[in-house]
Amino acid sequence: MGRMKATRSAGASSPESVTAYLHLLKLTLLRFPLSEEDRAMRSQITGIREADLVEIDRWINTSPLELGHECPDVEGRAAGRDWPASAETMIGLFRMDNLHALLLDVIQRGVPGDVAEIGVWRGGATIFMRAVLRACREAERRVWVADSFQGLPPPDPGRFPADADDTHWQHPELAVSLPDVKANFERYGVLDRQVRFLPGWFRDTLPNAPIDQLALLRIDGDMYEATMVALRSLYRKVSRGGYVIVDDYGALPSCRQAVEDFRRDRAIGEPLLPIDWTGVMWQVSGS
Repeated sequence: MGRMKATRSAGASSPESVTAYLHLLKLTLLRFPLSEEDRAMRSQITGIREADLVEIDRWINTSPLELGHECPDVEGRAAGRDWPASAETMIGLFRMDNLHALLLDVIQRGVPGDVAEIGVWRGGATIFMRAVLRACREAERRVWVADSFQGLPPPDPGRFPADADDTHWQHPELAVSLPDVKANFERYGVLDRQVRFLPGWFRDTLPNAPIDQLALLRIDGDMYEATMVALRSLYRKVSRGGYVIVDDYGALPSCRQAVEDFRRDRAIGEPLLPIDWTGVMWQVSGS
């Protein structure tokens, strides 16, 4: 995409419709309980394809019994502290709201580049990224979906001592296949040419990833290795005025060490800002 601003196609929905659609989409991807005010917002959505609203309508019509099963701990779901049974993302409402705000900000300011998530699980955050771009009629920006699609690798303590005791690779529920993630995109109506998948271990895929420029980079790799490989490979591609988000800074000491080591080694002085109890972000001010 070079350093050109993304172009927008004609026929955008009203701001009220876009706001309602993206709000309900977030809650649906999180399987977050809906208030009556939330449900009423459905009538405000116009100009969005019905095929893109199927999952939202399903969640709106969910029975109270199923709702209790899907989200037994509302506060935990908001904070992203649980592993949901069926939700497409586990990042929680606060981090999803932050992602929403930063996406709108880079679009409104015309910060050039694509958007990417490194470590996507069931794909919920990247599904939301694509939906935001479409709702805002961003016709050229791409969404990069990077994951092994087979869970996390065993630690390599010889190269990355901070990962020595990591046990994420022992959790099969973290392994979501590429066909399953693509199916999730399709169910929400956002699987198209602007979505690009990067399957494989990050050490193999990210250093030579065909990404020219990024307006937003979201890293959710859990481990020191994944976080450091992502930063070393892609940070230089983040545009001035763009954002870096790291999901696991507060929750996982190995991730936190990778961020601190990278920022120290690169003499990055931009403030590291908290999003919630675990997520952090900073805005890139250098070239």
